[in-house]
Amino acid sequence: MKINELFKDVIVENTECEFKATLNPDNPIKWAKTLVAFANGNGGILFVGVSDSREAFGLSLDEIDKIKNLIARVNDRHIFPHIKLQYSMRSVDEAAERFVLAINIKPAESVVRYREGDFNETVYIKGDGNTTPASPEDIISLSRRKSGVDNETTDIKYYEENWSDYINLCKEYRNDELPPTLKELQNEEIVSKDGYVKSGFLMFADDYNGDDSLICCRLWKGLNKAGVVLDHMRYKGPLSSVFSEAFKFIERNTKIGWQKTKNGGRKEIRSYPKEAVREALVNAIAHRDYSISGTQIDVDIYDNRIDIVSPGSWLLPKSYEEYPIGSIPSIRRNSIIAACLDVANLMERGGTGFQTMADCYKNASVEKQPGVLIYPGFLDLRLFDLLYDEDTEIEMDDISETERVLELLKSGPKSVKELQASSSYNSRSIFLKEVINPLIKAGKIYRDGPAKSPSSLMHLSTKVSPDM
Repeated sequence: MKINELFKDVIVENTECEFKATLNPDNPIKWAKTLVAFANGNGGILFVGVSDSREAFGLSLDEIDKIKNLIARVNDRHIFPHIKLQYSMRSVDEAAERFVLAINIKPAESVVRYREGDFNETVYIKGDGNTTPASPEDIISLSRRKSGVDNETTDIKYYEENWSDYINLCKEYRNDELPPTLKELQNEEIVSKDGYVKSGFLMFADDYNGDDSLICCRLWKGLNKAGVVLDHMRYKGPLSSVFSEAFKFIERNTKIGWQKTKNGGRKEIRSYPKEAVREALVNAIAHRDYSISGTQIDVDIYDNRIDIVSPGSWLLPKSYEEYPIGSIPSIRRNSIIAACLDVANLMERGGTGFQTMADCYKNASVEKQPGVLIYPGFLDLRLFDLLYDEDTEIEMDDISETERVLELLKSGPKSVKELQASSSYNSRSIFLKEVINPLIKAGKIYRDGPAKSPSSLMHLSTKVSPDM
């Protein structure tokens, strides 16, 4: 009997699967290194009672008991920290006298070593079908991936003026609209008791320009990357800045429509709920694997969805679909980066981000519910466009451009660029001449800042009723 007749998803030996005929008690390193390598990776299964040709001949119950005792002894004496594993068996004969033993090794939270004597330790990692000792570079990368890249105390002192961009982010999103105090940052271990910052907090400093903060944003015409890129930007710098800029990119490419209500009014409907977008983007920044060099977060907006793709494997033991909405455990790959976002009131410790996204889509159809696509080495958090192919009647063009601007400003100040992005105007000068300037002259809106400055914001005049 072949092994894939017992375990349908087993095809060949790879980075998460290996076969052994038996385990030799006289030379445990031969097989124990496989357990260590699996624990240092994403976990894996070692099948015992299977030949190299994938023939499942099985072992007796007595042999299986001896193997379990052997593994327990080796794990206790030679493997540090001790690995976590589970056993399962499946019979290979009708009489149920011989079994294949499946040893499921869980991924470890820290680097696992095989110890032979007091001063001889080796870290093993899994390749495609083989197990090898890790190089010093492999161990550094593995350590950073296991423990996070953001929790090291640096020799940089915290001075508020060097984190002005982060301070402004906190003021924008915190309920008290105040900057965090040094005591708050120390309580969250973002800054040490003697005033030195953790490495993760450096990624929020005003002068940070590391490649690992890169977010690439693209607007596509079509449903996949075979289409034309209509808009694209690359943001690099402090994480607070790249978050804000990427969020603005999505906002200016978010369509807005109005649905008639029963009382004759209009209800605003957005392609993507603002809260869902914010949670998705924060999640990608907080949980991406910063130890993987040469990668970035990708934000791709298609005709029917947004894909926010971040490097890093799924950390939870079960797939996304196996967790009921609202009960997804909170596991933080980057504890300090997550704490910085938490202090800014952008992230909650309870892991409620997915619940917030689900709440934003509670009235949408099943096929438009947000979800997570899990691939080897990266995650794709997907939000669907609520205005794409919608069955309900959405009015996009039955109100004037001036009315549209006034509707948009009810939710808060916006730049001319943001307002123009939701209009039918391609020319900024014509948009200013025909829409913005007449509204300013009529006293319905006003500009905060120089007329030619891209950072100047348009405000709804207090003379205009918010219920207009």
